[in-house]
Amino acid sequence: MSDKKKGTVMQFVRLKTTLSEEELLQVAHEREPQFKALSGIVQKYYVKLGAPGEFGGVYIWDSHESLNEFRQSELAQTIGKAYKVVEPPSVEIIDILFELRD
Repeated sequence: MSDKKKGTVMQFVRLKTTLSEEELLQVAHEREPQFKALSGIVQKYYVKLGAPGEFGGVYIWDSHESLNEFRQSELAQTIGKAYKVVEPPSVEIIDILFELRD
């Protein structure tokens, strides 16, 4: 098993929106360059959940410090407005023990 880890922490954000899936994807693609430019983000997955209007983001961060920097950023602060969120999102922070693949 390798000691080298690409990500050390996962952030799961679940949100409810008035946007359609198509509209949500358009917003996500418009904001994609800003997320790609973030320091410390290893990967982000955009997910569709079971209930209508429920979507989420799964972020993989290289450290808790990078996650905390993002949470204080303007990009993070504008998620609710950009995605027309109708209630406070649910956020879960999960420590990654190890990765299956390098």
